[in-house]
Amino acid sequence: MMRAGIALLLGSALAACSMAPKYVEPALPVPQSWPVGDAYLRQSEAALPSVTYRDIFRDPRLQQIIDQALANNRNLRASVENIAAARAQYRIQRAELFPQIGTGGTVTRREIGAGAAGGAFSVGGTTYQANVGVSAFELDLFGRVRSLSDAALNRYFSQEAAARAVRLTLTGDVAGAWLTYAADQSLMRLAEDTAGIARRSVTLTRARVEGGVAPRTDLRQAEQILATAEANIASQRTAIAQDANALQLLVGAPVDPALLPASIEEAAGTVAELPAGLDSRVLLRRPDVVQAEYELRASNAEIGAARAALFPTISLTGLLSFASTALSSLLTSNSLTESVSGSVNYPIFRAGAGRAGVEQTTALQRAQLATYEGTIQTAFREVADALARRGTITDELAANERFAAAAADTYRLTDARYRGGIDTFLTSLDAQRSLYTAQQQVVQSRLVRATNLVTLYRTLGGDSRLETAGGAPVLTTPEGPQQ
Repeated sequence: MMRAGIALLLGSALAACSMAPKYVEPALPVPQSWPVGDAYLRQSEAALPSVTYRDIFRDPRLQQIIDQALANNRNLRASVENIAAARAQYRIQRAELFPQIGTGGTVTRREIGAGAAGGAFSVGGTTYQANVGVSAFELDLFGRVRSLSDAALNRYFSQEAAARAVRLTLTGDVAGAWLTYAADQSLMRLAEDTAGIARRSVTLTRARVEGGVAPRTDLRQAEQILATAEANIASQRTAIAQDANALQLLVGAPVDPALLPASIEEAAGTVAELPAGLDSRVLLRRPDVVQAEYELRASNAEIGAARAALFPTISLTGLLSFASTALSSLLTSNSLTESVSGSVNYPIFRAGAGRAGVEQTTALQRAQLATYEGTIQTAFREVADALARRGTITDELAANERFAAAAADTYRLTDARYRGGIDTFLTSLDAQRSLYTAQQQVVQSRLVRATNLVTLYRTLGGDSRLETAGGAPVLTTPEGPQQ
């Protein structure tokens, strides 16, 4: 048995060779800095700091909703379970690096019957046998098993990154849905205010028509404005209900109405700015980019396993056995036997399947490299688009606010001139429509500005950690081989 152990240790010591190509981190297939120009804000040189969603989404109500989503969302639960499965798969594959020790036993009883001439009946006896041994342990001389273990480890890390991507997307989606609900609440208030003005206008115009001061067309036009506002109220009620349903789906549980915002004016100011450093290497911390890189590393390791498969497979089997015809003498020294055997398996002809396996894994590695580079390029484009919107939305919002202020003043003046008999009702009607549209545009611009900050948080990678709502990590380092 000592010789068997020495052979196994020698095989393990020799199993240090790897035929996997050395992994070289690909160069970034994007410019080192973000685009510049009139559409972009001037960014600081500071690298993007590590932030959590609480640093960006500062409203306690939104934070509570996000916490609920991180605890209850089914997609996030599924991604965490995928991590557990990947971790188990890694442990299964890594166990191939170690000998498998098994035990077994048999009991055999022989009996000899009476002779043909009626001779005496005799009993042959009972034999007990117990075995402990190593079954078919592969000496990983060319690193095939270790390469497969490395591939499984990198796919485990890939699943971790995928879960972080789900978490990041979920956080951004919840914040976006919360802000959309706030904007629809503001639009509802605008529709109700416009309907109130339209009702007063209908009442006034009806009195003027009945007094013979205004034509009936004025009344009909006023009624059109009122009907439009009432239709918008009904539409906004539907939108608000659907926004609440969307939040509930993201959270995975009912959402307390007390946690919902009353207006976009109230909600938008609670989303903080996220500085974006000029160095585009911050993209390397995006979960989807990290996931693609680990998939690339796994493909690289699989090339080594395919190359090693071209060489002979050497296996060892060791057996320690106790055999006795009497249970009481089972463990005596003269009943002990041992055996060590080895085997070499090398297919002579496989019609090129071995080399085709190497070519297949190499092609898959090149495809994964292209996927990795494409993921980075997509990430760069998303950040550049978000930065371009960030650089212009503040000016757009300010212009829309000035327009809305001018439209409000115009409506007040034209309404006064109409009541004084100076202008026609059509002039006042156009001013009212213009004011309503301008106010809606301000609400939309505020929503765009707030959701742009959410987009920047998400596209720049946001919080790179995967945690539960309480802050405790849900990921663990894969353990070594276990039974």
